[in-house]
Amino acid sequence: MNLFSKPVILFFALAIALLACNGDTGKDEKRATRVVKGLYSYGPEIKSFTDCEEGREYWVADSAKTLELAYSNFNFEKPYEPVYIEVEGHLIKSDSLIVSADFDSTLVVTKLLKITKEIPEGPCN
Repeated sequence: MNLFSKPVILFFALAIALLACNGDTGKDEKRATRVVKGLYSYGPEIKSFTDCEEGREYWVADSAKTLELAYSNFNFEKPYEPVYIEVEGHLIKSDSLIVSADFDSTLVVTKLLKITKEIPEGPCN
């Protein structure tokens, strides 16, 4: 019995070590945190962000838990009214099992910098 338990313990120790070393090293450029500016729309089924500079649309994941709250504080009568936001965040590949699969990428918001109903002149209009 003792002969069998040593390889099992060694196997689990190696598995844990490999999992710990296989974490994200931060080299993936898409995970780099950056400031993005654009239009955010929120409603019961869609949370989307349109980048004003690139014109690309992303699903939004609010990891800071402040974006949805700030949007709700505007008390819009109808959902999906666009607001202008500036946020810090990073992009990840969208999950194919949920609504975000309709979007190539998901913007993970880590910090809300600015939110306003006033959409500035320029590429956002």
